[in-house]
Amino acid sequence: MTIDNSNAKKTTPVDFTSGFQSLGLHEELLIALADMKFITPTPIQEQTIPSALQGLDVLGTAQTGTGKTGAYGIPLVSYLFNNPKGMALVLTPTRELAVQVLQMLDQLMGKNKVSRTALLIGGESMPKQLKQLGARPRLIVGTPGRINDHLTRGSLKLNACQFLVLDETDRMLDMGFGVQLQKIVKFLPPQRQTLMFSATMAPNIIKITESYQRKDVVRVSVGSTTLPMDKIKQENIRTTEAEKYDNLMTQLNKSEGTFIVFSKTKHGSDRLASKLRNSGHNADAIHGDLRQRERDRVIKDFRNGSIRVLVATDIAARGLDIPHIEVVVNYDLPQCPEDYIHRIGRTGRAGADGMAVNLITNQDNAKWRAICKLMDPAGANDSADAPPHLKRKNKGGSGRSPSNNEGRSRSSGGARHGGGSRREGGNSSEGRQARPSNGEGRSAGNGPRREGGEGRPKKAGFSGGHRGQRSNSGGNSNRAA
Repeated sequence: MTIDNSNAKKTTPVDFTSGFQSLGLHEELLIALADMKFITPTPIQEQTIPSALQGLDVLGTAQTGTGKTGAYGIPLVSYLFNNPKGMALVLTPTRELAVQVLQMLDQLMGKNKVSRTALLIGGESMPKQLKQLGARPRLIVGTPGRINDHLTRGSLKLNACQFLVLDETDRMLDMGFGVQLQKIVKFLPPQRQTLMFSATMAPNIIKITESYQRKDVVRVSVGSTTLPMDKIKQENIRTTEAEKYDNLMTQLNKSEGTFIVFSKTKHGSDRLASKLRNSGHNADAIHGDLRQRERDRVIKDFRNGSIRVLVATDIAARGLDIPHIEVVVNYDLPQCPEDYIHRIGRTGRAGADGMAVNLITNQDNAKWRAICKLMDPAGANDSADAPPHLKRKNKGGSGRSPSNNEGRSRSSGGARHGGGSRREGGNSSEGRQARPSNGEGRSAGNGPRREGGEGRPKKAGFSGGHRGQRSNSGGNSNRAA
């Protein structure tokens, strides 16, 4: 856990032994934190909040499930409390994450709401959003495509917005929102505070930082962004395509917990959810082809326990924060190895135990090797099944763990590879523009990948090579946002 602020203004050390009380927060905010059971700051919150409260720009990286929303949400709400005419904007890559962020910020504002809010995302009614904007909200959460639509219409004014948050910046760039972000920033005043959070510190992230943030930006890094949380237990099951469903049923029958099952295609997720329902399981699917109302319904049903098994494409790999998820099953391995970390990060949140199960066929060997390579770049063992933690323990041996009759081996890993394979809804050529979908209007001359996160990563508007890796050790959190 480190904080790199060698070029930044010095911040006053904060004693967190009394929790959030030592920060000098508004009474309403402290009451809201207590109601939300936010007692002790997580490492990313502890490192970020003091600098943000002093008005400094922050660039933060941290593992999924470590409390990043609270890390920027608490300073944001504090800003709104202390600046009655102030305005804040939060940009997220997906609709689901935008909804979740606004819900949490609403909670942080407490019973006496400090400001009106607006949720500007694709798939939602434009008249409804125009009505929200007509009430002059001071807090706006949205996705880049729909924010740009309103800016073009003139229905959104950002000249008074002096607090900007970019959540999951790397994902927004991957989805092709670079040009959209550049346009949005032009509508913002140059004198503002900008908080950016990303899973990596890649060259394209550094480039966007130089464009959007001040030179005295505080860099915060907590934990490894290429390793899963310590409390997530991982298991590999060697199988064939024909036997995958039987293996999934075995997992469902031996555990009473809730599951997210990741499928690589929209059609495949629908088909698998239907098959599970026919087998007597409460299951439903979520993917980018669903209307926003349907996506909201599915998430709501999963949250309240009406659905036990959520079959999802990578639309649910990031941002979905449902504490009761006990098992993640990679029915299909992800095309982009980093997504493995984000997928399995849906379990084991807020310090809880979690389980991830990978169904691996012979056709998946290259993908699994890439996942292991990110976890262990040194490549101590070439075995596709050898988890990095076993490699380190068996430097002179094969690194392969003992198998039982089902061909299982304990495994740990998360990764990326430079693959040219096509993701769901994606384009095999990086030079082509991605198709807009699901209500997010396309601005002239641009074709960023829209919310859903199911297309192959495509970097638009910024260059700088592949996504790098930067990690530092950090502790586990007791409460994550």
